[in-house]
Amino acid sequence: MPTFEYEAMNNEGKVIKDTIQARNTDDAVTKIRDLNLFPTRVKQQAESKKSTKRAQSGEKRVKKKPFTIGGVSSKQLTTFTRQLATLTDAGIPVVQSLDILHEQMKPSALKYIVASVADDVEAGSSLSEGMANYPKAFDNLYVNMIRAGETGGVLDQVLLRLAEFREKAASLRRQIIGAMIYPLVVVLVATAILAVIIVYVIPQFRNMFSELGMEEFPLPTEVLLAVTAWLQNYWYLVPAIPVGLYALYRFIRITKTGKLVFDWVKFKLPLIGPVTNKGAIARFSRTFGTLIGSGVPILEALNISRQTAGNVVLSNAIAKARDSIREGDPLAEPLSESKVCDPMVINMIDVGEETGNLDQMLLKIADTYDEEVDAAVERLTSAMEPIMVVTLGLVVGFIVVSLLLPLISLMSQLSSG
Repeated sequence: MPTFEYEAMNNEGKVIKDTIQARNTDDAVTKIRDLNLFPTRVKQQAESKKSTKRAQSGEKRVKKKPFTIGGVSSKQLTTFTRQLATLTDAGIPVVQSLDILHEQMKPSALKYIVASVADDVEAGSSLSEGMANYPKAFDNLYVNMIRAGETGGVLDQVLLRLAEFREKAASLRRQIIGAMIYPLVVVLVATAILAVIIVYVIPQFRNMFSELGMEEFPLPTEVLLAVTAWLQNYWYLVPAIPVGLYALYRFIRITKTGKLVFDWVKFKLPLIGPVTNKGAIARFSRTFGTLIGSGVPILEALNISRQTAGNVVLSNAIAKARDSIREGDPLAEPLSESKVCDPMVINMIDVGEETGNLDQMLLKIADTYDEEVDAAVERLTSAMEPIMVVTLGLVVGFIVVSLLLPLISLMSQLSSG
C-alpha cells in the first residue's frame, strides 16, 4: 500500500508532520481527518509511486516533445479537464488517469505536457505542482483550484467544477464569435464590391469624361475622382490602416493609465458597454464562486479573480474589495462603492455573505449575466445590421450621385446649346 507524507494541524493549531499508508490521496486525507487533524499538505512518497504495470513491463512514457505550432488550445484543455474529472470521479488514481489520457491523445503540445506532469506526480510531486511547471497550459486559476482540491481531499469534485467552468466560458465565447460572423461577412462583401467599383467602374467614367472634354466637375465628383486616384496609386497603404490601429491599441495598453482609460471607455460606450460590463462581471462571479466553492481561501480567491478579470476597472474594484475584507469589512460594501457592479449583484452578494452561500449566489449571478450577455449580443447584432445597411447605402448613393452629376450637367449644356 502506498505511503503518504503529510502536514496537518491539530485542534490547538500545532503543525504535525508524519506519514500514513493509504490506497490513494483521498483515502489518506480521510484517515488523517479520522485522527482529528486538518490536512494542509498530502504527498505520496516517491518510492511508492511506481506504476505496477510499467514496472513489470519496463514500459516508459514517450516524452519526446512534438513539433507543434502554437500552444495548447482552450478547447483541447477543456476536453482534457472533463476527461480527467470523469476518470478521477470513477476512483482511478491520478497517475493512471494521466497515463490513460496521454495514450489516447494525438501528438500535440498537451500530450507532451500530460506525460511530463504524470512523471512529476509519479516522482513525488502533487498534481498542482506538476501543472504549475507549465503556466502556458495551466493558468493560475487552474493550478490553484487543483491545489485546493488536493488539500481538501475533494480533487474529483474540483475537477468537475473546473470542467463545467471552462465549458460554460467556451460556450459564451462561441456565442459571441458566432454573433459577429454575419456583420463581418457583410463588411467583407461590401468592401469587395466597392473595390470593384473603384478599380473598374469609376476609371471608365473618368475616361468617358476626358473624351467628352470635361475639365470641371461638381464638388462630389471631384472628391470621388481624387479618392479613387489616391486609392489606385497608394492601394498598399490601405492594409496599413488596420495594422496601425492595432499597433495604437497595443501601445495604449502598455501603460497602466492607458489600460485603465481604454477599459473605462469600453464600459461607457453605447451598445458595446453593456456587453463588456456584463461579460466581465459574469467572468468574475463564476471564477470567484468556483474558487471559494472549491475551498480556496477568500483572499486568495479574490486575488486570482482579479488577475483573470480581463478588465482593469473591475480588477481595481476587486483589489479594493480584497483590502477591505482583509480589514474585516464585508465584500458587498467596497464593490458597491466602486460603481462597477449593478445593485442586483451587490444585493445578491450581500445575501450570500449573510446566509453563508456566497459561492452559490456568485454562480447564480454568473448564470444570470451570461443570459443577459447573450441578449445584449443579439441586440448589438440587430443594431449593427441597419447601421451597416444605411452606411453602405450612403456610400453607394454618393458614388452614383457623383457620377451622374457631370452627365446631367453635360445634358443640360447640350440641350441649351
